[in-house]
Amino acid sequence: MARLVHQPLEDQEFDFILGMTDGPVLAYFCGSWPKAVAACRAMDAVVAELAQEYGTRLTAVRTDITRCPGQTKRFEVTGAPTAVLVKDGRAVATHAGPMTTTELRAFLDAHA
Repeated sequence: MARLVHQPLEDQEFDFILGMTDGPVLAYFCGSWPKAVAACRAMDAVVAELAQEYGTRLTAVRTDITRCPGQTKRFEVTGAPTAVLVKDGRAVATHAGPMTTTELRAFLDAHA
């Protein structure tokens, strides 16, 4: 069964998810300003598809830049969408901008 795409409401909840998760975490940061909305919605579909495909090998976390400013700063996110692959609480790879399913799969396979 696939893991859900988590959506923390604040920085502490994000930390809780990281602390309770074994294996890699795909944190993708989204914004609610007009230029980011369409790209972030497209990433929602891509991430949901791959979360289903990867199942228990990956935990996906959709992170709103406005709601989790501490995590945004921690992972040096400057735009949305941005994907950050996290292992053991540390970023191992980052990609700024939207990705297709094929691109995100390649990103994950190269770094997970």
